[in-house]
Amino acid sequence: MLIGTSLDAQSVGEQLFESNCASCHGVTGRGDGPLAKGLRTAPADLTQIAARRDGVWPMLEVMSILDGYLKKTNPRNDMPVFDDFLVGRMVDFETGNGLTTLVPAKLIAMANYLETLQDPPPSRYVP
Repeated sequence: MLIGTSLDAQSVGEQLFESNCASCHGVTGRGDGPLAKGLRTAPADLTQIAARRDGVWPMLEVMSILDGYLKKTNPRNDMPVFDDFLVGRMVDFETGNGLTTLVPAKLIAMANYLETLQDPPPSRYVP
């Protein structure tokens, strides 16, 4: 079982969100955190990730943003990379093409927690 499929995993993802993201994105993920007004670029409304993609939850894209992979090809100074998501227990993640790859359990927990914030909930999922 992946860490992201249990209630405990949701609490891990929620704790990671609260300690790393809520100060800018707000506790509900709408981009209204206490530090948001002082930023040059407004924090994204994380509740609309799937809505901006026609109801699709883009798991790998979200994980790539969280782990900083996309930052390497699309440099951004407005959002830090959180190394804490990349350490600890590794778990198998199904990539959607019949293969699995080892990824940090915290990264999956965080991405799965963000999925729970979607309004409206995603209608489809792509790894």
